[in-house]
Amino acid sequence: MKKDIIYTEHAPKAIGPYSQAIKTGDFIFVSGQVPIDPQTGDLVNNSIAEQAEQVLQNLSAICKEAKSSLSDIVKLTIYITDMNDFKIVNEAMQSHFIEPYPARATVEVSALPLGVNVEMDAILISHE
Repeated sequence: MKKDIIYTEHAPKAIGPYSQAIKTGDFIFVSGQVPIDPQTGDLVNNSIAEQAEQVLQNLSAICKEAKSSLSDIVKLTIYITDMNDFKIVNEAMQSHFIEPYPARATVEVSALPLGVNVEMDAILISHE
């Protein structure tokens, strides 16, 4: 099956040997996004709310490049370093998603790349 790379300047460049997203068949697989401002390359590392917002903006930019949107996400995985931030991350998510919400898992991890507190990856339906 063919794999197409999806890349946009409106989301952070990969910080390792991976693609921002890959389209194959009817699905797009978006790599984990951390709160990096793609315009400056700087980490958004103030509050967990600001970090979650930047991550969602980055996911949205990749979805847009794939001619899709956040509403096309069928599976979202959220990684956080402190489960006490669960409510704040939920609030950020609710400001970007409407029902039907994607299937989702939220996992507390001991650390994330670059010392951030939240990362998200997604699977979405392709419209092409």
